[in-house]
Amino acid sequence: VQLVESGGGLVQPGGSLRLSCAASGFTFSSYAMSWYRQAPGKERELVAAIISAGGRTNYADSVKGRFTISRDNAKNTVYLQMNSLKPEDTAVYYCRGSTWSGRYLEVWGQGTLVTVSS
Repeated sequence: VQLVESGGGLVQPGGSLRLSCAASGFTFSSYAMSWYRQAPGKERELVAAIISAGGRTNYADSVKGRFTISRDNAKNTVYLQMNSLKPEDTAVYYCRGSTWSGRYLEVWGQGTLVTVSS
C-alpha cells in the first residue's frame, strides 16, 4: 500500500506546478483522495479533496479558483494543478487516500516540497 507524490519544486510567485500522486497496492478507485499541506511551524491543513468516482470536489478557501484537484482511476493517480502560486503556498504537500470498508482505512504519501519564491 503506497502513495508516491511528485512534481514539487521551486517556482516564482504567479507560476504554476502540477503535483501527481501515484497509488499502488490498493483499490484506488474505491478511495476518496485529498491533498494536504504543512508549512513550517504550522499544522497540516486540507487543501483539496475529490470523491472516489471523481466529479465532486472541495477546496480550502485559500486556494479556491487557483488550484484544481483531479484523478485518473485508470492510471491510479490523483493530481493537483496549482496556478497563480503565492509565497504563502510554500509547504510540504501530502497526498492522502481514505475509504470505509467495514472499518476506516487511510494511507498517506511521504510528501513533496513546494517552494514559492523569487
